Amino acid sequence: MPEEGSSKRPVPRLPRGREVACGGVKPVVESARSALPSAAGSGPPKEMPMQRHVTVVNRSEKRLTVPPRFQKELQVHLSRSSSTESSDSLNTSTAEAHTVASGSSAADVHELQSRIKELLSKYSTGVRLSKMPQIYREMYWEDLSTEVLYQLENWPHVCTVEKIHRGDPIDGFLYPAKKIPPAAKSDAEQEKASQNVTSPKADPLLKPNMETTPASLSSDFKAKVVGILLKYSNGLWAHALPKVYQDTYQVKFPEDILNNLELLSDVCIVDYVSEVPRKAILYAKPQKCIDENLNVTEKVKRHDDVKATAEQQYEESKDQFPENITVPSLIIPSEGSVSIMVLELKNTNEVLIRYVGKEYSSAQEQMEDEMKAYYSQNSAVSSAQSLSVGQLVAVHAEEDAWLRARIISLEDNRVKVYYVDHGFNEFVESNSVCRLQKQFRSLPFQAAKCKLAGLEAFCDDPVLVKAVESQTCFKIFAVEILEKSDIPLLVLYDTSGEDDININATCLKALYDKSLELHLQVDALYTNVRVTSVSSDGSLYCQVPSKGLSRLSEILQKLEDYFLYKQTSEFNVLLPFCGKICLFPSKGKLARVEIKIIHTRRALDVQFMDSGTAATVKVSELKEIPPQFLREVIAIPPQALKCCLADLPPNTGMWTPDAVLWLRDAVINCPEFSMKVIKQDASKGIAHIYLFAPENFPDMDRSINRQIKNADLWKHQKDVFLSVAPSGTGFTKAVGDAVPALQLPSGKLEKSFPDSCREPGSAVSTIEMPPPLPLPKPGDLMDIYVSVACHPGHFVVQPWNELNNLYALMEEMILYYSRAEEKPVTIEKNKLYAAKIGDEWYRVIIKGILRNGFLSVYELDYGKHEFVSVGKVQPLLDTFRRLPFQAITAQLAGVKNQQWSEEASIVFRNLVEKKPFVAQIQAVNDSTNSWDRKIVTFLVDTSLPHIDTWIHDFVSQSLVEFSKGD
Repeated sequence: MPEEGSSKRPVPRLPRGREVACGGVKPVVESARSALPSAAGSGPPKEMPMQRHVTVVNRSEKRLTVPPRFQKELQVHLSRSSSTESSDSLNTSTAEAHTVASGSSAADVHELQSRIKELLSKYSTGVRLSKMPQIYREMYWEDLSTEVLYQLENWPHVCTVEKIHRGDPIDGFLYPAKKIPPAAKSDAEQEKASQNVTSPKADPLLKPNMETTPASLSSDFKAKVVGILLKYSNGLWAHALPKVYQDTYQVKFPEDILNNLELLSDVCIVDYVSEVPRKAILYAKPQKCIDENLNVTEKVKRHDDVKATAEQQYEESKDQFPENITVPSLIIPSEGSVSIMVLELKNTNEVLIRYVGKEYSSAQEQMEDEMKAYYSQNSAVSSAQSLSVGQLVAVHAEEDAWLRARIISLEDNRVKVYYVDHGFNEFVESNSVCRLQKQFRSLPFQAAKCKLAGLEAFCDDPVLVKAVESQTCFKIFAVEILEKSDIPLLVLYDTSGEDDININATCLKALYDKSLELHLQVDALYTNVRVTSVSSDGSLYCQVPSKGLSRLSEILQKLEDYFLYKQTSEFNVLLPFCGKICLFPSKGKLARVEIKIIHTRRALDVQFMDSGTAATVKVSELKEIPPQFLREVIAIPPQALKCCLADLPPNTGMWTPDAVLWLRDAVINCPEFSMKVIKQDASKGIAHIYLFAPENFPDMDRSINRQIKNADLWKHQKDVFLSVAPSGTGFTKAVGDAVPALQLPSGKLEKSFPDSCREPGSAVSTIEMPPPLPLPKPGDLMDIYVSVACHPGHFVVQPWNELNNLYALMEEMILYYSRAEEKPVTIEKNKLYAAKIGDEWYRVIIKGILRNGFLSVYELDYGKHEFVSVGKVQPLLDTFRRLPFQAITAQLAGVKNQQWSEEASIVFRNLVEKKPFVAQIQAVNDSTNSWDRKIVTFLVDTSLPHIDTWIHDFVSQSLVEFSKGD
């Protein structure tokens, strides 16, 4: 951000009338990942609220590994336990830490806890409890007692344990500890602490036996501090004050004061820059204010009767000097879609932004409108009598706007200010500065900093900074927040066009070495071309011999040699995000991949940068690029060139399965080809080519184009569509580089997952139906999650305690079907299948077969009806038929069944869909088919403290209101 400038600068304003409207954003997409997206389309919050009016099963062990995409859709429902109980449980668990093993000392336990914290810092996305002993042994060369694993859940200050099965205490996941706010101290503890501020060797000007308040510090000591701060007009870091104080006065500064800087608040401005008490900047106050406060201190010491007067003067000084009033800290948005406006950047680790939304940009604009109305009428009354560095003020800016600012420096009649909501500095005349009134201090400062993920290693590179600046400044973007901290880590998305653009990944391309880029020339001939993959639309990726390809082979060989002598676990990818470039072992060699879609904590889609192949892989299979090789790896442009065969019949539309199969068989297993470029389509980044086997070049009639054009491959089959890979490959979108074998749940290693269902007979399941889900009896209570809500007469619930098992099942389905070879499927009504809907795979039953190649299906675990193409359906393996179907159709008890109006349906849907409740069962209507069973139940919302909301009461009241409206 610029440090100075004499000319006025226009203030960037968001358009009125809508939250997001500018070159960067249309209605914001869901982030590609929120920590990591889930396997399912929706999900519950992490904790189930406790129900109080009715006796409910104990939920103390009910902690779910909920994929973060679900957390974005839902509010987190907190436990009903009070903060006092939380504090007690923390103290208890800390005490219990001393009983880990007989004979363990407190020091041993503390060392153990420190090691676990250190270990989890490297596995921020979690680690399986059963793997802890092995990981601990690899890191510390010591064994971790199994007894410790049972103790971990009693150490919430060290780690967070999430169990999968109640019966096995060590079957679950371990995560870094959640932040726990410090327990409030009792009055006695606070008083005791206040008496121990000074140390025996501290400045004798401090009075050790007085109550520690601003008044308890002697005026001489405060005067010394003020004397130092007056020399530092731009402020002094608090942690530097003790050394400066000792060097100046040859007396030790009492370090304890740094833990409570408010003790100096009456003589200096304390500007906290983080939640760490010592991380603050100290500014000297105006001399008038200092003198008044020092006098107040002396009055308090001399006479108790004057205390009330001193307090009154101090309160008056707060209004006179608004810098005494702290402004709330900006809270990073945590729910729903998040958008930001980029204001400025020094580098990619210091990008200045403003959040866009009702409580951010809209609130700021409303405040600035109110400031304009107020100061246009009261500027004379509110004019600042004296100004000081660090003071918060209101400034009359361009376009008759009034903005909040902090004074940076004073020069004659000019004042240098920093606009705290807009993020830039400016010189203004002193007569345009007014006191900032109290009503304008409640909104947090809106200018904030962020870092751009994936660009950290090159944050100061001038080429990269210029690219980011040109792509982002004064534009609005959807963001994905990867890490929340003082400076959050973000991925930016431009959603203004037809396709969403990952800005981080786009700007990273600015670092490509231009000398290694290959630009195909029209009418040019190329030999020794290798076709690396073929997609279902007939497009293909080719590698052409080039300087870049040679350089890539060299650097990948260096990396393979490097990893031979390194423990590869230290290069595990801990924070995957879309656009991130990693390494992936393929066919015994390393390959560059870019993360495209994150399905779950374990599974994601990648594209091989140098072959064009798309694949679904496990997160654990990816490796970080070692820092010393990072720039070299990033500098090489992708070596896969996207092409299509020229002059094919224009009206073929989507390629038929037979045509795709023919092309793949013709090109994938051939080591090299020759090609001629006919034209370049720059808008789509694709070259139109003629492709030849070496022996047929340059005979056009014998080209691959003419051969496939003349073959009888273009007649679509009526009810079959597939995007198949030839035998021995494992991709759906494209085929090329092979994916390593998968570990089956049984532990048996198969050469390739698809082999388990290649035999014709294996498509017929030996397990027709899963066991039915046990339903509660009338009068029973049940924790549930509402996945779909149409109206009070029809909604769908899932049993809360089975959700972890459902997520695990869907992860396995994604990993299996994304790699398995797709085949033609015989479709029958009322039969079970796996169907790909969006990016996930679901268990479905076919309800109808449509003439246009589409099917009507019912999601058996979520209760939704969907339409899918035949090509998105695959056989449902026995492995995926063991878990009972989770969707239970329900009707709300306590209300009369009727024809529900659209208004009532919308109200009910907004009230209950995608939320957890306690269900009190009134009746159960059983059926042979599990998806036809139905329960009639009351729903109780227990998310609010001390209040249980019975949904049928709310619905009944709403019906009365609707009838009044009619």
